[in-house]
Amino acid sequence: MNKQTSIQTAKPLAAIYVRVSTQDQVQHGFSLDAQQDSLINYAKALGYEIFKIYRDEGKSAKDIKHRPEMVQMLKDAEEKKFSAIFIYKLDRFSRSLKDLILTIDQLKSWDIDFISLQDKIETASASGKLMFHIISAFAEFERNIIGDRTKFGMERKAKEGGFITRAPKGYKLLNKELLVDEQQAEEVKQIFKEFAETNISLTQLAKKYNLTTPGIIKLLKNTTYLGKVKFSNQENSGTHSAIIDEELFGKVQEKIKK
Repeated sequence: MNKQTSIQTAKPLAAIYVRVSTQDQVQHGFSLDAQQDSLINYAKALGYEIFKIYRDEGKSAKDIKHRPEMVQMLKDAEEKKFSAIFIYKLDRFSRSLKDLILTIDQLKSWDIDFISLQDKIETASASGKLMFHIISAFAEFERNIIGDRTKFGMERKAKEGGFITRAPKGYKLLNKELLVDEQQAEEVKQIFKEFAETNISLTQLAKKYNLTTPGIIKLLKNTTYLGKVKFSNQENSGTHSAIIDEELFGKVQEKIKK
């Protein structure tokens, strides 16, 4: 009976995170101990037990990755070792709005509550959950922007003739530049000529060159061998050298269709 009562009254666990840079200490008189004491009292007043106090002393807020205690805390959060994180102020957590939004959104996906004492932000109540939804919307917006920038960069690279994916048989990548591999290129030419000029089947050709039938078809249809680059269903002239001429490539495509 006593055991059952203790389980029912067990308090949720909270992590305390405090950070102060050397510059903060000099200019503003921020103290780790003062932050820590305030957060411990606040967490206990809300009914939490303290799991661990994470302290990054003399660390800048610019980059989360260079704050070992922050990194460890987020790892522990992912493993659900506690149910809430208490911080003194948002700028103690991060001065990068993007990092702040994406990190809080990640905490939401792990069901970890987030409480900022000075900013009066918490995510345990209904209003706090609404704040989380707003932050999540900004996080999704930020991810979409990153995705659009990446796609734009890849499309521009393709239009300029840059190669994006790994090198196909007959080529090699050197310093992100697609170069002809002479030995493999000869084999590719031989495959194209043999298919175009003999009665060999795709299955026989694949077996002869130690490829699968879908693999040999993919090779024979690859316009990279014409000196082209394809991205997002658009083809552009590449900066690399062609291995197969247009006439031979055309014959092979006609035979594949038949």
